[in-house]
Amino acid sequence: MATIDFTIDGRTIQAEEGQTILEAAQVAGIRIPTLCYHRDLTPTGNCRICVVEIEGQRFLQAACVTPAANGIVVHTASERVVKSRRKTLELMLANHPQDCLTCDLGGSCELQDLAYEYQVEVPSWGSKGTRYEVDSDPNPFVRVDFNKCILCRRCVQACAEIQCRDVWGVAYRGFDEEIVAGANTTMLDARCESCGQCAAYCPTGALSDKMAHGLGRAHQVTKVTTTCTYCGVGCQFDLNVMNDKIIRVTSNPDAPANGMALCVKGRYGYDFIHHPDRLTKPLIRQGDGFVEASWDEALDLIASRLGQIKEESGPNSIAFLASAKCTNEENYLIQKLARAVIGTNNVDHCARL
Repeated sequence: MATIDFTIDGRTIQAEEGQTILEAAQVAGIRIPTLCYHRDLTPTGNCRICVVEIEGQRFLQAACVTPAANGIVVHTASERVVKSRRKTLELMLANHPQDCLTCDLGGSCELQDLAYEYQVEVPSWGSKGTRYEVDSDPNPFVRVDFNKCILCRRCVQACAEIQCRDVWGVAYRGFDEEIVAGANTTMLDARCESCGQCAAYCPTGALSDKMAHGLGRAHQVTKVTTTCTYCGVGCQFDLNVMNDKIIRVTSNPDAPANGMALCVKGRYGYDFIHHPDRLTKPLIRQGDGFVEASWDEALDLIASRLGQIKEESGPNSIAFLASAKCTNEENYLIQKLARAVIGTNNVDHCARL
């Protein structure tokens, strides 16, 4: 592939033909701030935070959608660029609730981070205040507060490009422009699968996880990377643990099988872990009831009963049912147990039924 040479902040770098200025800068380790941009989504240049100055061009250009060109000279932090970013952030804050002290996303909000970096406050002409009803959508998993929306359209793209559902869209124009589900209906009526992809990609608190609302912020939790137990795909995510309790599941962008993508069960089906009815010890039937036992007792009983049944009725009187919630290695071992130990080919799998 052809390469090109150009200059960023006095440094000559090489880029592949077709790369944007932002992509080339990231490869070279040069930071250009972004807000609407995400590496998983098609660049749109909506937010204008990534603007850069190119010598000889009249207007500032959005680095996420501007192709790198041979010989151009780019400035990422000139006085003109910084002034533009500050003004853009001011306009966003003027139409944004000032509730950072009580917002769940405090400390992990990309808009908040940029406002801090550029030392931007709500402009003197004041905030527009609340325009939308908070948490008005009946979706059981996604909390909606479009007062915090900055119209970056990440939710629209994530739903369309990754989940392929096209639930979210943009309605109206100008100051009345807003994100809507379907034809301005509820998320579920717009065929939402409640995967939470939109909440995962939202850079502010406009879309967030309803089950975790008010339970803890990003800096208060310990993240533990684990593999989902619901099927055999092998999706990974981060368990957000606070006070020895899982309060939230968040996407791990470096997960090899799924990246940021999760289904509704993987992202929101974690409450069984702390459910009071969850079994934590083996139970052995005695009469009409069950009593707790140790694992050694339970496994000895299983081995004894399987051996007895095999001796009395033959190996084909026994069948084994594997589970998609087990690893491939565990399912391999259960079929080895069936065929090599018991001597039967009666092995099936829950995913096939």
